[in-house]
Amino acid sequence: MTNCPVCGGAVEISDDPVEGELLECPECGSELEILGLDPIALGEAPTAEEDWGE
Repeated sequence: MTNCPVCGGAVEISDDPVEGELLECPECGSELEILGLDPIALGEAPTAEEDWGE
C-alpha cells in the first residue's frame, strides 16, 4: 500500500506491480500510474494525447 500523490489517501498496490500500470485512487478518484518499483512511486497518469494522425 502507498499514498496517492494527489490527495495523500491510501492506494492498494497488487502483489506483482508493473511499471506503467494504471490505478485509481479510492479517495479522490484520480487516475494514477506506477512510475517506479523500488520503491513504489506513483504519479498522475497522463491524459490521452493527440496523435496528430500518426
